[in-house]
Amino acid sequence: MTTYGTIPTASTGATNLEYLTRAKQAIKTGLGTRQPWKQMFNLASFNFPHTISEATPRFKTNINYFRMNYAIIMLIILFLSLLWHPISLIVLGVLMAAWLFFYFLRDEPLVVFNRVIYDGVVLTVLAVVTIVLLLFTDATKNILSSVAVGVAVVVVHAVLRRTDDLCDDDVEAGGSSS
Repeated sequence: MTTYGTIPTASTGATNLEYLTRAKQAIKTGLGTRQPWKQMFNLASFNFPHTISEATPRFKTNINYFRMNYAIIMLIILFLSLLWHPISLIVLGVLMAAWLFFYFLRDEPLVVFNRVIYDGVVLTVLAVVTIVLLLFTDATKNILSSVAVGVAVVVVHAVLRRTDDLCDDDVEAGGSSS
């Protein structure tokens, strides 16, 4: 067998290693937006807002500033609720891998049958598939209750935590501080 006219390319192992390196870097970059947990749970930074007009900018600023921390908290609560449903936990793991592969770690547009699939379509399809597959695992009550608990925890924290001690650059992106 001859290789006349072919252009040598990197071996599959090198391509896989390159993909894993990019994935690792993307995960580090994403986790790099996480704020320090000590800052998030600084007890001196908590108090009740006096009015709703004081709570709203706090909520917006904290959601923007601590969004990665809040996502981690939501995933931990979801994971803990699925510990007694191992099939759901396995499905969640597969779905997380699909989200990483098809949405978060892509450097170039997704192409299927020589057609570019836009990010909005990928996001919608992944969201629908995630919901449908998790609902088929008979852990619907656990999933809905864990999401409700997670949202409640995030909202309470975002409203009660003052924003006057956050970094100015990040606070300006999230709204006014109170």
